[in-house]
Amino acid sequence: MRSGEPISINWVTTPTGPGSGGHTTCFRIIKYLDKAGYDNRIFFYHIHGADQKYFEGVAREHYGLTCPISDIRNGMPDADAVVATSWPTAYVAFNAACAGKRFYFVQDFEPYFEPVGAYSVIAENTYRMGFHGITAGAWLAQKLSREYGMDADHFPFGCDTSRYHRDPVSRRSGVAFYVRTGTPRRGTELGLLALELFAKRQPHAQIHLFGEKLEGLTFNCINHGLVSPAKLNEIYNQCFAGICLSFTNVSLVPHEMLAAGCVPVVNDAEHNRIVLDNPYVRYTSPTPHALASALEDLMQMADFNALSQIAAESVKSTTWDDAAAAVDAAFRRALNASRQTQVLESCLATVD
Repeated sequence: MRSGEPISINWVTTPTGPGSGGHTTCFRIIKYLDKAGYDNRIFFYHIHGADQKYFEGVAREHYGLTCPISDIRNGMPDADAVVATSWPTAYVAFNAACAGKRFYFVQDFEPYFEPVGAYSVIAENTYRMGFHGITAGAWLAQKLSREYGMDADHFPFGCDTSRYHRDPVSRRSGVAFYVRTGTPRRGTELGLLALELFAKRQPHAQIHLFGEKLEGLTFNCINHGLVSPAKLNEIYNQCFAGICLSFTNVSLVPHEMLAAGCVPVVNDAEHNRIVLDNPYVRYTSPTPHALASALEDLMQMADFNALSQIAAESVKSTTWDDAAAAVDAAFRRALNASRQTQVLESCLATVD
């Protein structure tokens, strides 16, 4: 990194379709850094290869990326920074021939994604590669620093309040649940058990499911499936509360619900409290009865409208620009420190 020149970053990421929360966050940061003068380059990695043209089209059309996008199999040029974005890409970044300080953009503790065994250990070993971590929320930074000795900064979760906002005239009549059967850490089965109990206690309440469509349910619900942000905001504004289970790092859903005045019911855990850090989240034990009771309490609350208003206000200042600015600052600090170390080592070598 030379004075006056833009910071160049090689981002190594997996290709994705529309609607990926992790890619949405990563690409938001990249677009902010583009505007801040960075030279961003994205390199798609897939173990079996992928249709580069198709996935580049998705990245541009659905995520609004304008920076160069290439296939990792064609190699990467030297850069100031090389950023891994998941455990498979960490191995690629570690072994790449190009120059550049290695960073790790960490959005969750990925060893928890696998049963204890080879894959969980392979994922865990990436935290011992000597990368500089930039994590989503403080919990991950604390964990990686404490348990693996990683240098780690973090950025706060943002909330897109231009998309998710409270409608003061919307009539609330039920509850919501984010369904992800293919993502065990989101606790779909537990949430469905809670909703089965809730439906028996409150048979007239509407239950909204979103994320994916399910069949064979034992209670009546509105099965929305995958929806647009506009439709999702509409759903939130029809609900008093929503179940948001996170057994690793939190998703974007609790902040979105808060912005719309819908109170998230979250399993009580240290990682959730550290990252959300919001007094209007309703924490409860991760049991069907406790979750159902929390939904019922919120739905029957006499002054819910006041709670809804103040919950929405609590995230109005939580912007993605603030999150991206924290990432910008982390890159600059780490790269400047690395450059100063190199200068010092060069001077010491000259003296010797």
